[in-house]
Amino acid sequence: MNKGVMIVFDGSNGAGKTTVIKEIEKHLLSKGFDVVLTREPGGTAIGEKIRNVILDPSTPEMSFMTELMLFGAGRAQHLQEKILPALKAGKIVISDRFDAATFSFQHYARGIDLEIITTINDLALNGFSPDLNVILDLDPKEGLKRVQSRGEGLDRLEDQKLDFLLKARNGYLQQAKTQPNKFSVIDASQSKEQVLTQVISIIDDLLTTHLIDS
Repeated sequence: MNKGVMIVFDGSNGAGKTTVIKEIEKHLLSKGFDVVLTREPGGTAIGEKIRNVILDPSTPEMSFMTELMLFGAGRAQHLQEKILPALKAGKIVISDRFDAATFSFQHYARGIDLEIITTINDLALNGFSPDLNVILDLDPKEGLKRVQSRGEGLDRLEDQKLDFLLKARNGYLQQAKTQPNKFSVIDASQSKEQVLTQVISIIDDLLTTHLIDS
């Protein structure tokens, strides 16, 4: 592979991203690919510190604009320090969330003007875009049940009203509708086996196309 590939897993909280990512990593490693796992917010030492600030449930007073700019700052560092070097080395980067989440949560759910979000994101990414966003779509009610069943506390973004989570879900679906070449939506209410089968098929097709185009 001459150039790396970036695949993002995103979607509703509790939709099974962590499980799917681990299985996809195993699948790709078995095919001989070098794989880098990362996440947003986070991915770097600086990004993880920013993550702790963003998701801290003890700071409900954080303004929407502060939240947005923290995401942008973390993403800029993430791209330059971790993602671009990995792609340049021909690796496959798999990220748990990326910029589609910002549009879903900060624009569709928070209501921040799209132009402002686009400006912040463009500053962070400077024209870069992932090769594929796999959206694990799940009713937020079911997603919250799954999150709560883990016995863990909710972070600041998970601990939002259902209306907020419904708007975020709609944000993902709208992005997928307008950018079908960059997004694939998977019904995460299916069994784990069904979800994995569909995701593996999509990723194998992407990599086949990428190898042909390289």
